[in-house]
Amino acid sequence: MKKNYIIVLLLSLVTIQLSAQNSLIEIKADKEYDRYAYIDAIKTYERMYEKGYKSKDILLKLANAYYFNGDLENAAKRYTELFELNPIVVPECYYRYAQSLKSIKEYKKADEMMAIFNKENGNDTRAKLAASQKDYLAVIKKNSGRYIIENAGINSKYSDYGTAYYKNKIVFTSARDTGSFVKRVDPWTGEWFTNLYESEVSADGTLHSVQHLSKKLNTKFHESTPVFTKDGKTAYFTRNNYNNGKRGKDATETTLLKVYKATLKGDKWEDTTELPFNSDNYSVAHPSLSADEKTLYFASDMPGTFGQSDIFKVSINDDGTYGTPENLGKGINTEGKETFPFISDKNELYFASDGHPGLGGLDVFVSKAKQDGSFKDVLNVGEPLNSSNDDFGLLMDTKSKIGYVTSNREGGMGSDDIYKVKEIKPIEYPCEQFMTGIVTDLETGEPIANSKATLSDSSYKLIKTVTTNKDGKFDFGQIDCDSKYYIKTEKEAYNVEETPVVVADNSGTTVVPISLERTLKKVTVGDDLAKAFGIKIIYFDLNKFNIRSDAALELSKILDVMLQNPTIKIDIRSHTDSRQSDAYNKKLSESRAESTKNWLIQNGIEKSRLTAKGYGESLLVNRCTDGVECTEEEHQANRRSEFVIVSMN
Repeated sequence: MKKNYIIVLLLSLVTIQLSAQNSLIEIKADKEYDRYAYIDAIKTYERMYEKGYKSKDILLKLANAYYFNGDLENAAKRYTELFELNPIVVPECYYRYAQSLKSIKEYKKADEMMAIFNKENGNDTRAKLAASQKDYLAVIKKNSGRYIIENAGINSKYSDYGTAYYKNKIVFTSARDTGSFVKRVDPWTGEWFTNLYESEVSADGTLHSVQHLSKKLNTKFHESTPVFTKDGKTAYFTRNNYNNGKRGKDATETTLLKVYKATLKGDKWEDTTELPFNSDNYSVAHPSLSADEKTLYFASDMPGTFGQSDIFKVSINDDGTYGTPENLGKGINTEGKETFPFISDKNELYFASDGHPGLGGLDVFVSKAKQDGSFKDVLNVGEPLNSSNDDFGLLMDTKSKIGYVTSNREGGMGSDDIYKVKEIKPIEYPCEQFMTGIVTDLETGEPIANSKATLSDSSYKLIKTVTTNKDGKFDFGQIDCDSKYYIKTEKEAYNVEETPVVVADNSGTTVVPISLERTLKKVTVGDDLAKAFGIKIIYFDLNKFNIRSDAALELSKILDVMLQNPTIKIDIRSHTDSRQSDAYNKKLSESRAESTKNWLIQNGIEKSRLTAKGYGESLLVNRCTDGVECTEEEHQANRRSEFVIVSMN
């Protein structure tokens, strides 16, 4: 009995000791996890897991560690085991699980996880995008086949990424073994700290002959993702918070990322300084310059960020100072990760994201700048540039159509590899139409400044009102494609003009010329008021002399002119077509002239200002004389009235 008690006691002590050891191991792993040393954390958690020491907490941290380190296949495996235990998890885990499932092309199950994520966290931009773009795979398939992709030629068994143009070379980032005596390993990745390298470029874009870029730029910590000005004299690049031998840390003792600027003096990079919007408490990384080199784009998790990292831009002033960083907004950024921006000389913003619906991991997306400089419509560039793994850091020469992208897809040499891409078909952006125009004087052709132009839709709902500039030009900005609009143009001393406009269903600018007619015009004796003021011909029905409703509308314009100009006297001249006899037509035309005269008198014009005469068929305006076969429209042209000025005193 005593012996059995001793054995039980010994077993209990061993169990307690093993439990204590496992607890210490877990504490160690947790510390590594908390300081982002995911490679070390993964190794420790995996050893514990293999020994049978399992828990929901370990599975969650193991899955997250794989996810954060970009190993989505193993992340999917561990998330699956975790969710089989039906744990209570934060909604973000459903999103990470969905992304991980995409890496192994289990899109149906991934969509199911996103549906749960949407239910649990419907206010999240990623959830809204997933709910509104349920056919995202079909859209990606439509955008696919636009690139040819192949190994760039300079990859190692380590991480290679982040290309940039520098003179006639390519500069890139690599964690490759440099052969140095001291090996500094990043605990997050398990690889050596990255440096900047340069490579020669063959005519077909293949890279070769790799060497260090500069000892002045490379330090014992990470350097990556540079961008160079066109003259090759200024470099912006990413580095850990380390400069002049001093290492900065945030409140958790973590050394984050900053963007630095260096200047080439002779053949050496000097004056390395950090940009003023950097901070020890957040990261700034992956700079890209606009074509005019007046705007710097970058990724950051600075205050105002929607997710893990967002794309920002900042102006570079002529004196070398910088503006205030601007978040590109929710058209681009999500609660996920948006990073590695590249802005082309066509104002196309390429960036990597795991927040917009994609094929798995980071995908490359593109958005073309709107007229106001904003970015809204985002397109996945499709396969084969994107894969079910991480794809990021696209660099593209819009002239040669050759560029480079980084990916950790299957078949690569290292954890990240650089691939050469050739664009064989341009991306098809959503239709974009803009509307501009010019307002001129109908008679002189001169531009009319300060006229009011009002844009309404096909239902006459007001959209926008603008004023023409000194050159008579107006700009309504962006409008809908394949739509009908109405433009009403107004200016004092001119008649109001309403112009219908039909917009095409393809991208472009609809230019609308508008001519305004003066309300008051210079006229003289012998002029026809109808012609001078653009008044339609007063027509009569066959064998009739009564004033038709459409004729009354036109006569009201003659009436208005005479009321506004009380000294004008006119001679009303009425005509008929050639049908019937001369005598009949003469009498009919006289009746029409008198009918027109009486209508004007009844509406306020003094009888003394009016004379009237009928000319019958004696003054035809076309070939339709007796015996000539004509259409009704041709005969109608002869049944008319004229209003000739006989006096202006």
